[in-house]
Parts: sequence; C-alpha cells; structure tokens
Amino acid sequence: MWLRVGSIAAVLTLACQSNPKTEAAKPAPHQPAAKPKPAPKAARDGVGAHKPSEVAPPPATATAAEIPTRYPAAPRVVAIGDVHGDLQATRAALRLAGAITESSDDWAGGKLVIVQTGDQLDRGDGEMEIFALLERLSAQAAEAGGALHILNGNHEFMNTLGDLRYVTPGGLAQFEKDPTFNVADPRLAGRPPAERARLAAFLPGAPYAKILSKRNTVVIVGRSVFVHGGVLPQHVPGGVPDLERLNADTRAWLSGAKSTADARSVAKQIMATDSVVWTRLYADETPDVCETLVATLNLLDADRMVVGHTVQKQGVTSGCSGRLWRIDVGMSAHYGGTPQALLIAGDEVTTLGGGR
Repeated sequence: MWLRVGSIAAVLTLACQSNPKTEAAKPAPHQPAAKPKPAPKAARDGVGAHKPSEVAPPPATATAAEIPTRYPAAPRVVAIGDVHGDLQATRAALRLAGAITESSDDWAGGKLVIVQTGDQLDRGDGEMEIFALLERLSAQAAEAGGALHILNGNHEFMNTLGDLRYVTPGGLAQFEKDPTFNVADPRLAGRPPAERARLAAFLPGAPYAKILSKRNTVVIVGRSVFVHGGVLPQHVPGGVPDLERLNADTRAWLSGAKSTADARSVAKQIMATDSVVWTRLYADETPDVCETLVATLNLLDADRMVVGHTVQKQGVTSGCSGRLWRIDVGMSAHYGGTPQALLIAGDEVTTLGGGR
C-alpha cells in the first residue's frame, strides 16, 4: 500500500499538456448547502511529491466547473472506501449500503446519499465495469432524490499522470480492446505499446480523464468531511473556499482545460506527500493528530472526517473521540478484506458489514 516518493517532473510533460476542448452538461442535482463564513487563516505549506509512474466509457454527467463542494445533511449518508478494481466488492459494499438490491445493479436507495472516497482504479481487472456502474448509479440516484458522490483518490491521479505501476495485466488488456482511444497521441511516444491505450484513456482531456473531471476530491455532506487521504489545516487556511478552489483546479486539469504551466502546478500540489489524497497522518492516533484534526474541522465548520487510503486490517476504525473514521478496509481481492461501509444517520455513526 505504501508507495515510493520522488519527483513527478518526468511525467508532467506527458500528462499536463493543454487540451482546449471542454464539455457542457447538466449541473449536479444534489444541491449545495449554504456556505459557512470563511475561517481565520492557519499555518504551513506542503512539501514533497510522489512519483507518478469491452465497456464503453460512460457519459460525463456534470460540468467540471459547476460541481458543489458542500452539500446539505441527509437522513442517511453511507461512505464506502477503496475498491481497487474489484467489481464484486464494489457491488457488495453498495448492497450493504442499501443502494442496490440483491438481484439488480440498479439504484434502490431512494434519497440515500453515498460517498465513495476514491481509489476505484488499479490492483484489479474490473475498473471499466466499476466506472460504468458508478456513473449509471449516480444518474439514477439523482433521479430518485438521492446522490452518489464519487471522489478521486491518489490512484486516479496516478493514472492521469501516466503512473501505471499498479495496473494489472487485465487492466491494460481491457483498454487495448477498445479502438476508440487515440494511441497515436504524440504524448505517448516512448511508452510501451501495451500501455498506450490506457494512457490514451486517462491523460488530461481524454475520455476517462473527463469522467474523473466531473468528480470532486473532497466533499462535505452535512457536518461530515469526506476525502481519500485527509484534509490538514495547511490545505484550508481560508476554510471551505480553499476546498472549492482545490476541487475546481483538479477538475479543470483533468478535463484538459489548464495550460501546461497551470497543470504542472496543480499536479505538484495534488501529488505532494501531505496532499489531501496522499497524507497518512490520520492513519495513527496521537494527541498531535487529534489536535490537527480538530483544527481542520473547525476551519471547515464540520464535526467529523471520513478517510480511506490506508488499509485497516481489523475493519473500519475510529479515533479522536469519534471525530475521525477510517474506512479503507482492504475490501478488494488484492487485499483479501471483507466489504464494509460507514453509515451516518444524524449524530449516530455505525459500521455496516462484518470485519475480518
């Protein structure tokens, strides 16, 4: 699970070139909550960086520029952690949540709100099917008055940056079978032929990157913050507006709308070792960690944070007097875990499904 640290400069030229084309579509149906007043400024900057190394693409369903960051509370909110290319584990977690029936992959959750905290990609062969399923359910949930918020994790960004170290042979072969990807893209020169179709799907402005560009990296639903790695005070000195800016910048980069220089800046920010998708600070609990968490929640006017990214071998765990929840249970076949989900109903937080 732990990944190498290094410079991403070598892949930024590949992945950060501008693509001026953008798509227009309907705005997200789950309407944003009223914005809290900006909080006072906090401290330090992030440093370091990570080295990025037969299902048709589903249609994108919202514009990259018009997706809210904060949403109103809902009676039932379920969070699902890393699924890493395992379609069966994804279905199992959705069934635990009551989002789909035992016999159907159609939305059955009514006004249920689900947040999937990123890392749909890598380590498994079911990625295309997972993308298609989640996109379809997102549209169906909106029609039913509910919502499915799909977040980007570090593995989504790694693929956009051309880091395919954790892609399975099946994950490469699936994309090779699709003739619609532009394997002649000059950005792919020098890459092995077996990788080019997948890269042509995920480079900024490409079909699957445009799907990612319709997704946030951090969302707040009611009083709960959902993110892959974790939000730190340094990320949000100005409160929620800083999250809105981060979400908008990453979406614009993924869509191909950023200039090369701007794309390079956004990529370095999101791939920093202490970024919102990479930090593992909240994997442990110490007085300093809880102090950092409380400071962040105060800046965001929130009560709790839900994170994935670091496998919890014993199942979902909590910390900091119930203000921190860790939901990456390693449910994919790669890790051999058991699907679980987290239910937030008002002030009550409970785990759905059994541990190991």
